[in-house]
Amino acid sequence: MTGADVAAVRGRLEVARGEVRGRVEALGREYEGIVAANELVAVDDEHDPEGASTAFERAHVGALLEQAREQEAALERAAERLERGEYGRCEVCGEAIAAERLDVLPAAATCVRCAAARGR
Repeated sequence: MTGADVAAVRGRLEVARGEVRGRVEALGREYEGIVAANELVAVDDEHDPEGASTAFERAHVGALLEQAREQEAALERAAERLERGEYGRCEVCGEAIAAERLDVLPAAATCVRCAAARGR
């Protein structure tokens, strides 16, 4: 990878990390808002007609938040691989990861074949 290629990838990763950080912050605020709203009223999820939807909303936003945090961590690992000169190589088989895959999933650590074999 040339210096220009590394700079371009570094820029794409930074943009993606910024987007994910924004999503983590927004989801974190949303989750805290749900929790705070539930603290204002005595919520009995089992007997309150709104309780089930509140519990679902809390679980849904919590899952989205966890997913965004995992994506943020994956992008951090991708940036570390880039700095070590390992970005774009499959962590399983060592082959090159297709540029198209990296364009869509800049944090991809495996090639399509190895990802399919792992069920990802």
